[in-house]
Amino acid sequence: MTSNAQSGSGFARTSGPPEQAELVLPRRDWLLLPGISLLTICLLAGSTEFIARRVFSVSNTGMPGCVLFNNSSAGLRAVPNSVCWVKDPEGPPVEYRFNSRGHRAGKELLPKQPGIFRIVMVGSSTAMGDQVAQEKTFAALLPNELSQRTGRSIELYNEAMVAEYPQNIASRFDEVLAAKPDMILWIITPFDIRVVSAVPLSADVKKRIAQGLVANVWSRMKGAAAARSMSGAMAALSDHSRAAFLTRHFLFQSQSQYVKSYLMGPEGEFLKTKTDAEWQSYLSRFTVAVAAVEDQAKAAGVPLVAVLVPYRAQVAMVSMGQWPPGCDPYQLDNKVRSIIESDGGIYVDVLPAFRTIPNPEQGFFSMDTHPDAEGHRMIALSLAKELTSRAVPQLVAVSRAKSEIGFGR
Repeated sequence: MTSNAQSGSGFARTSGPPEQAELVLPRRDWLLLPGISLLTICLLAGSTEFIARRVFSVSNTGMPGCVLFNNSSAGLRAVPNSVCWVKDPEGPPVEYRFNSRGHRAGKELLPKQPGIFRIVMVGSSTAMGDQVAQEKTFAALLPNELSQRTGRSIELYNEAMVAEYPQNIASRFDEVLAAKPDMILWIITPFDIRVVSAVPLSADVKKRIAQGLVANVWSRMKGAAAARSMSGAMAALSDHSRAAFLTRHFLFQSQSQYVKSYLMGPEGEFLKTKTDAEWQSYLSRFTVAVAAVEDQAKAAGVPLVAVLVPYRAQVAMVSMGQWPPGCDPYQLDNKVRSIIESDGGIYVDVLPAFRTIPNPEQGFFSMDTHPDAEGHRMIALSLAKELTSRAVPQLVAVSRAKSEIGFGR
C-alpha cells in the first residue's frame, strides 16, 4: 500500500512501489532551512565581530579633544596643558599629556642649565610616541642611553606632533630654535615623505580626524560608490570590520606572509627598486622641504641630525636577509641619506641594526606603521649607538663597552 502521509521526520513519501518511493521536503522547509542557515551565519559573523571589538577595542574620545585645527598653515597644534586618553585597536589605553607649550615632552621647557647638552627632537606621530606611554618612547629612553655612553649630561625636549609635515617644521623653525638646542634631531618616516606634497591640514584632513569611525567608513563607501567601484566599497567596509581586522592581525604575525601582503599594496611602492612617478614626485618635494629646514639650522649654527625610522615591512625584510626581485628595503634609506647630506646635514642610519634581531617587526603594530613600546626600545638603543659612533662629534662615546648592548627581549 502506498501512502502520502508525512513521516515523523517531517518528510513526505511519494506514491509508488516501496522500492521507488522518494522523500520529498515539505514546501515550508524550503524557506525554513535556508533561513536557519542564514541566521546561523549572521550569528557567527556577529559574535566574531563582537569578540573582535572587545579584543581590539577603541576609545570613544580621541586626540581631537587635545588638538587645535584652526591653523592649517602651521600644522596640528596641541591644546596647552591638555590631557587625552586614547585607546587604539592594537594598543593599550595611552595618556597624551601636553605641557604649557603644547608639546608631549614629559616636562616643561626650562632654561638650559650649564653643562647640559640639549637635543630638540622634531617629527610626526612616530617621534611623538603615538600609541605608546610617554615614559616608554625613544624620546624618553634616548637621553639616558646617550648619557651613559658619553659621560655627559644630556636632555631631550620633544616637539614632535602628529601629522607634522616636513614643510610645517620649516615654517615653525623659530619655535625649535627658541628651545636653545645644541642639536636638532629630526625623525623622518616614509609617511612624512609621502605626505610632504599634501596641503597641510586641508578641510578633508581635518574632517577625517574629527569624524568618528562609522562616518569614515560611510564616507569611503560613498566615494567608492560614486566611482562605481563595488570592490572599493567592500574594501572600505572590510577595512573597518573588526573581525577582518582580527583575521589580518593574526595572519600578519607571520613574517613572510606580512611582507608578501605589504608589497602587494600601494603602501609598499617605496620598497620597489624602480619607484613610480608619484614617489619620485614625493622625493622631489621632500628635497625642497629638507633644504628649507637645513638652511635655517645652518644659519643658526645648530647641527641638524636626521634619521629615517623604518616601517614594519622594512625591518622584517632586513631581518629575513632576502626579499623578492625588484624590491630593496634599503633604497629609501639611501635616498634620504643622500638628500640630507647633500645640504650639509648629518644622517644616522639605524636600519642595519635590525639585521641581527630575530623578528624585529614584532616591535611594530601589525596593522599599523607605528612601533610599539618594544619597538621604541630597539630604536632608542640603535639611535644611541649610531649617534655616539662619531657621527656627531659632541656625542662621541667614552667607551665602546656600552655599545655592545643587545636588542634581545
